[in-house]
Amino acid sequence: MAIAAVKIKIMPVSPEADLEVIKDTAKSMIESADGKNPTFEEEPIAFGLKAIIALFAWPEEKELEELEGKLKNIEDVNSVQVIDIRRAFGS
Repeated sequence: MAIAAVKIKIMPVSPEADLEVIKDTAKSMIESADGKNPTFEEEPIAFGLKAIIALFAWPEEKELEELEGKLKNIEDVNSVQVIDIRRAFGS
């Protein structure tokens, strides 16, 4: 079973959105969907708005669409975009 390294950009609705709440909720969702070791970075966009970049290990045979849909439904999240996915381990 191969593992993929996934990087997802989570865009909040405004600079006033609580990024820590979004990160905590996203972490729980990623882990409950079989994602491993999620880490988060903040990427400045403009005018105080920051995107959250989530990086985590994901089973390659599993689809990401369901997780993307859940992440989009987090309060104060405007959009979710997979920005990178690559094989990390396995055959």
